[in-house]
Amino acid sequence: MTQDVKKGGHSVEKIGGTSMAATATLFDNVLIAGRSGADLYNRIFVVSAYAGITNLLLEDKKTGEPGVFGRFVADDEDSDGWRRAMEAVRGAMHARNEAMFARRESRDEADAFVDMRLDAVSACLDDLARLRSHGRFCVKEQLVTARELLAGLGEAHSAHSTALLLRDRDVNARFVDLTPWDQEDLRTLDARITEAFADIDLATTLPIVTGYAGCQGGMVKRFARGYTEMTFSRIAVLTGAREAIIHKEFHLSSADPKLVGEDKARKIGRTNYDVADQLANLGMEAIHPGAGRGLRQTDIPLRVRNTFDREDGGTLVTGTYVSDVPRVEIVTGIRQMQALQFFEQDMVGVKGYDAAILDVLTRHGLWIVSKASNANTITHYLSASAGAVKKVIADLQKQYPDAAISAHPVAMVSVIGSDIARPGLVPDALRALDDAGVAMIAMQHQIRNVDVQFIVESRDFDAAVRALHRTLVEEDSGGAEGRRAA
Repeated sequence: MTQDVKKGGHSVEKIGGTSMAATATLFDNVLIAGRSGADLYNRIFVVSAYAGITNLLLEDKKTGEPGVFGRFVADDEDSDGWRRAMEAVRGAMHARNEAMFARRESRDEADAFVDMRLDAVSACLDDLARLRSHGRFCVKEQLVTARELLAGLGEAHSAHSTALLLRDRDVNARFVDLTPWDQEDLRTLDARITEAFADIDLATTLPIVTGYAGCQGGMVKRFARGYTEMTFSRIAVLTGAREAIIHKEFHLSSADPKLVGEDKARKIGRTNYDVADQLANLGMEAIHPGAGRGLRQTDIPLRVRNTFDREDGGTLVTGTYVSDVPRVEIVTGIRQMQALQFFEQDMVGVKGYDAAILDVLTRHGLWIVSKASNANTITHYLSASAGAVKKVIADLQKQYPDAAISAHPVAMVSVIGSDIARPGLVPDALRALDDAGVAMIAMQHQIRNVDVQFIVESRDFDAAVRALHRTLVEEDSGGAEGRRAA
């Protein structure tokens, strides 16, 4: 249901980590972009940490290599590991400042800010390490707090430095710190934001806001690494933005240009929040599903722009857009996933199996991408490692010793669009896969006609994406414009 929110004349804009790291381009194409005077304002920027910094603070998002937090939790024979990791963070932040600041005074101020924050959190970790060394204290809850504190350091650094750089260019920028790094009062996210913006005149001030916000429940705990987009979304909703904008290092395209070819991938241009949700479900970085929900419910359009393409308007995402002609907009998927298959001959007509499996998956924190079932088999397609699924199987086998439970590595390729109900789509897709020598393991087609999922062998992922994109996007004659739902 759409909520009634009084709209302002401003935009709320989120800048990703890779875009933040391209400082000169960011200023030329986004922050300043030829503006002067009053045109610089009526914008709010929510910033991510500079690329790589959060990995150093927590752990590498892709490889899992431990950062400060990972080394602190490990607490192995090398008890100084986390301290060295913290100094690596300090060195990386100072190096970033050195590369960005032309004025020595501003650089010194930025370095002093970094040192103050890092020293304060290091002192907290020292205290926690001493407490943990006694052995009789359970510090599990405190470790969660430590992770939150560390996460906020990256955004505090980037927001503070960006505000300084803007002021060096005579822009009235304000560093808005939502990370209560030295406060005991953890209020709700909405209350934190409302208080921070209570006295800001957007017509004359350019707020640069930390993507991390200290609040009840913990941003990292609740939203993992998608917390910046949640902050961005709530600010847009609570301030009544006319538009929400995400600045990324790429266009939202019909497929990965590196996979299908830059000359073949198409910028989408228009789509809707339903499509954005499907992308989020597949782990694509369009927008966090929780963030998209708030924007959709308050009828705030979302625009995804390429930081490196200043003149392009990007892709506009709204709640009501539907393409004029049924067509596939995106071909994407998950290269490595696990198909968890639960077979029980006595399942027919008996309730409870589904709920029990879901309970175990939830307890182990595994991401369910899709599910299929028939009379005696339930299959969950999971974005998880083989090791994690093995633990799930062990738990389920104890509960259902007579069931046949197995897991198989697979890939999922999904064709997605605001309306893909064109005649012959599935036969054309199956023919394309067959011509490319790709054997389909399974397929799911939902009634909403937003996506079709093809399960294939992991080794066939690239070939499947290319084949489906060529047939359903490159060779399709469907119109590129859209219609609004009645």
